[in-house]
Amino acid sequence: MGFVEDIYGPQVEEEPPTNVYEYNNTPENRSWAGALPVKQGLYDPEYEKDACGVGFAAHIKGIASHKIVSDARNLLCNMTHRGAVGSDARDGDGAGVMTSIPHRFFIKNFARETGYDLPPLGQYAVGNLFFKPDTETLQDSTTTFEEIAESLGLRVLGWREVPRDSSLLGPAALSREPLILQPFVVLSSAYGHSNKPEVTDPEQFDEKQFERQLYVLRKRATHTIGLHNWFYLCSLSNKNIVYKGQLSPVQVYQYYHDLVSVDYEGHFALVHSRFSTNTFPSWDRAQPLRWAAHNGQFSTVPQPLEHH
Repeated sequence: MGFVEDIYGPQVEEEPPTNVYEYNNTPENRSWAGALPVKQGLYDPEYEKDACGVGFAAHIKGIASHKIVSDARNLLCNMTHRGAVGSDARDGDGAGVMTSIPHRFFIKNFARETGYDLPPLGQYAVGNLFFKPDTETLQDSTTTFEEIAESLGLRVLGWREVPRDSSLLGPAALSREPLILQPFVVLSSAYGHSNKPEVTDPEQFDEKQFERQLYVLRKRATHTIGLHNWFYLCSLSNKNIVYKGQLSPVQVYQYYHDLVSVDYEGHFALVHSRFSTNTFPSWDRAQPLRWAAHNGQFSTVPQPLEHH
């Protein structure tokens, strides 16, 4: 007999399977993917608060490099004490990073692979979008998104599936892990209908109009497709991009392969580690948000501005 058998006997019991929280998938549950419980007893999701860690790295002259993104990783991992985990340490409360658009990375990993030339930086938008990992729902959601974009004078050049490592997720995070896709959106009047942009001159490109239509697209798509279909825009911008999830700080760069590529460059990086005190974590509640990250004080407002 071996050492373990000598101590515990010939029968060593296996660890019992993990029981994931039973989700309330009901019409009155308005949370993303039904991840939060409905109001019951003394619990009210409107009163949830958190206290988090936030960090920022940037090049003072706005020069993009992978070092900024890499330094942000060290900063994020050093804030592990400012983030919480579940009963299984692989289930984090939420963590993420916001960077400037990694233009060179996307030229290599989207433009060359799809055959669509990307216009200059600032003349296209990209972001990480959550979708339900169901074939029919995904098809309906992406089609609706493209139709809304077209109605606003925008064009979706194509979609890129974000490479990830799901093996490191805990049972709770894995049970609600979304499919994550990146749409590349351009202004139709500037790009045209071919696979190359017709207008690239900054003097002729209407950036304010582009940003206004992107705002409307974000809002209209969210309300039309709906959180119940697991749809959520981490960001969709021509200036920055957000990678986040129901992760712990050390998992962010391990989960998202993009972030460790030497071609992924940014001139700033904003990192966030969520500590939700007596609250429920979910993929969409991780931060950074689309334009900011906060350490919890905003949560004392019953309806934060980010919800409007």
